[in-house]
Amino acid sequence: MSRIAHEGFRSKVMSAEEAASFVKDGMSVGFSGFTGAGYPKAVPVAIAHQAKEAHAKGEPFKIGVWTGASTAPELDGALAEADAVEWRMPYQSDPQMRAKINDGSAYYSDVHLSHGATYVAQGFFGPLHVAVIEVTAITSDGELVPSSSVGLNRTYLAKAEKIVLEVNSWQSEDLLGMHDVYYDIAVLPPHRKPIPLTKPSDRIGQTTLKVDLDKVVAVVETDASDRNTPFKALDEDSKAIAGHLLDFFDHEVKQGRLPENLLPMQSGVGNIANAVLAGLLESKYENLTSFTEVIQDGMIDLLDSGKVTVASGTAFSLSPDAAHRVNDNAKKYRDLIILRPQDVSNHPELIRRQGVIACNGMIEADIYGNVNSTHVMGSRMQNGIGGSGDFTRNGYLSGFVTPSTAKGGAISCIVPMVNHIDHTEHDTDYLITEQGLADLRGLAPRQRAEVIIENCAHPDYKEQLREYVKLAEKMANGRHTPHDLSSAFSWHVHFLANGTMKMN
Repeated sequence: MSRIAHEGFRSKVMSAEEAASFVKDGMSVGFSGFTGAGYPKAVPVAIAHQAKEAHAKGEPFKIGVWTGASTAPELDGALAEADAVEWRMPYQSDPQMRAKINDGSAYYSDVHLSHGATYVAQGFFGPLHVAVIEVTAITSDGELVPSSSVGLNRTYLAKAEKIVLEVNSWQSEDLLGMHDVYYDIAVLPPHRKPIPLTKPSDRIGQTTLKVDLDKVVAVVETDASDRNTPFKALDEDSKAIAGHLLDFFDHEVKQGRLPENLLPMQSGVGNIANAVLAGLLESKYENLTSFTEVIQDGMIDLLDSGKVTVASGTAFSLSPDAAHRVNDNAKKYRDLIILRPQDVSNHPELIRRQGVIACNGMIEADIYGNVNSTHVMGSRMQNGIGGSGDFTRNGYLSGFVTPSTAKGGAISCIVPMVNHIDHTEHDTDYLITEQGLADLRGLAPRQRAEVIIENCAHPDYKEQLREYVKLAEKMANGRHTPHDLSSAFSWHVHFLANGTMKMN
């Protein structure tokens, strides 16, 4: 049975190849998709094929690629492999897309996820020529049932000149009711009003997306699952990091700074963040809530156990097994999970007012608490800042987690100075590695250096860090935040030259 219940949309059904023909060289295209969920499966591949054919004829074909966040090989991977990307925003994680960004053949703007909708609506990035949006179904009154992510779909549908819809019958029809699409926030300053959301379980919008039928030029029917990467099995480092965080929560509860059921939790994307959620599953904490951007495997387990009563986000970020599990049981999860537009899920005022506890991954931190979450060795983009800045700057407790070393111990994740700053010392309340937790609240820079080195650095690098501090205090032109500028990046330089940060 067709998922398209409106005759006006049924009359526009065509193949992915026909739909792709509406995308031309030089256009900007807004795709649905957020952390490998809810992205279009067929049309991007057809656009990539179109680009290859143009290049074979010696003709130009590159487009601007706008999404909610990262997508999957059928979108970012296919377009990057076809050399079809001129400019990309706001977050990506595909290896082929990353390679194009780092070899200079594609431009990339790393944008806070809470800012994207306003930037698009205000025209900061220029006109949006086409939106390609995956949906679960089209209702009889012509509205769209979102699929496994919401992201920037509301904004792309409103601002695009032309719209292509992919109706994916793999996505469960029982997703209807899981989404909470708030439209009043789409009003631009100075006419915005406060968002009437006070707790993660509040529903303030509608369950469907609005669309102008006259702008829809194509509807493509698909039947394909979301494609996500399995999480790694929990290792001892991950378990240790989770344990340190739980000990920290215990202390904060004892001090009266957190209630017995904590405060709404946010967890970043990735294996370590998912391990922290797994740690909560074995903890004493009950009646937890989550106000985050992505719903990961660990969060599904917490919902199944009853330890988490509601999880609010904008998308799933699930292993293939968990994605099928959620899709097969969507009727159950739609009462436990709320998916919102990302300018709501990541809204700074909502994060601040609810007292969200933020926990995100990082590439490295320095001895003063500055954090790099995007760049490797100064110049190479990894994935992007995503929503980590939204939650870190505005969280009640904001911290970062990572193993203390990388590349088999050749890289220390605690360094004298980070090679790129995404989150300043002013926004970092705590750091955690498998070695321990550094509580940085109320400490001056030199005090933070002592605590970070002692609690978070790997033993192989502690003395090397202490030697740097002694040198910095001797050479710096001030004692507040001592740095020896001539050697602040010597660890990174040494790694690039010798394959290790170890100086001896």
